[in-house]
Amino acid sequence: MYLSVVIFMPPVLFIDMQTNEFIFTGIICKEGERFTSLCPELDVASEGDTVDEASTKLLEAVTLYLETAIEANLPFLRPVPQNEDPRTLNPEAIIKIFNLKVDFQIKAYA
Repeated sequence: MYLSVVIFMPPVLFIDMQTNEFIFTGIICKEGERFTSLCPELDVASEGDTVDEASTKLLEAVTLYLETAIEANLPFLRPVPQNEDPRTLNPEAIIKIFNLKVDFQIKAYA
């Protein structure tokens, strides 16, 4: 008999100041014939016909979400609730977990 334990990790925002990058988590899951993608720190999702398409669309969705949230002065971290996180809900469906890097620039105006 095997016991499987899943530990929930709270969202952490990594910022690489040398390369000006936000580093989030990307998760790809197989759902039927398609692949869904999720950034659990931001609760942003997308989908695609292939793993590559799902991850590319997730990067685009995360970038657009961050641009909008930052320009509107809104909080951008809004993690997926633990009971909806695929790492705890359905870990067998996960195909890939990867670092999702989004570069940024800050400009100050007076």
